[in-house]
Amino acid sequence: MTTPATQPPPIELAPWQVEIGGVVLGKGTQIPIGDIEGLGSPTVRAQDVDNPVGDGTNPGQDLYGPRTLRIEAGIKTPGDPAAAADLLARLQRALDDPAARTRPEGRHVLRGRWPGHRTRRLYGRLRRVEPTSTATAIHGWIPLDIEFAGLDPRFYEDEASQLTLGLDQAALHKPGARAVGAPLRVPAQGDGADPEDRPGWVTNHGNTSAWPALRIHGPVAHPRIWNSVTGRVLELDLSLRTGEWVEMETRPTTCWALRNGTDNVANDLTPGSRLDLFAIPPGRSEIGWSGDDPTGTARLDVSWRSAYTGL
Repeated sequence: MTTPATQPPPIELAPWQVEIGGVVLGKGTQIPIGDIEGLGSPTVRAQDVDNPVGDGTNPGQDLYGPRTLRIEAGIKTPGDPAAAADLLARLQRALDDPAARTRPEGRHVLRGRWPGHRTRRLYGRLRRVEPTSTATAIHGWIPLDIEFAGLDPRFYEDEASQLTLGLDQAALHKPGARAVGAPLRVPAQGDGADPEDRPGWVTNHGNTSAWPALRIHGPVAHPRIWNSVTGRVLELDLSLRTGEWVEMETRPTTCWALRNGTDNVANDLTPGSRLDLFAIPPGRSEIGWSGDDPTGTARLDVSWRSAYTGL
């Protein structure tokens, strides 16, 4: 879970603008956009099975494949071909980024802003930055064909929400009790509880499931995390010393669990612990956690981005 302090500040986008690799395209920029394809429904991976003894097909699951965006744009720097070449080179460097291109977990990020919405982002791979003609490059005009494969077809809030939960100190004084980081009961609508009294509340402002990143800081043994609305649980059969941590990523196509940033501890998850199902539903829900910690200093960091079906 990378903290905002280690990241450069994001580029502020205006409506009708898109940003890839630090290059802004669209209205009011030197790279105007003519058209964007792929903002509708993602491709569908139908799992239908033909009827082996008659007409028709038996329906299976309809799963989403990648959301492929095709952007028709053009670099426009009238009378300055060197500036046009520099913008093209910046886009090509974004395409060539080894951290995104050569690692299985690597992803490019496409950010965009639709009128009336805040900036949202799409995770995937930038697959094509192609000048479709160089005949007018001498005049500072280079038409472009850009392709971005959104391997996770959802759009996410550009700004991440964050939450930190310590273990309940009162529980530590009960013999044999395990410390609890938040209440188990589902928060009732209109119950009037002060948010300060319910530290585990999380809100997904989107219209589809969001996927949290979770980091457990030791010292703690047998940590257990749950969402009181979905009932999903993540439980690890391990112990962390002071200064150690486990980080878990649940977003589709990037599920993993690492100890101290290097050691794979996915096998330490109990059989019922499914990273790929530990989602935050739309609206408000509650995250809780427990563990054995005699010092009361262990904590859980949760980070998530509200998720949307469209830009």
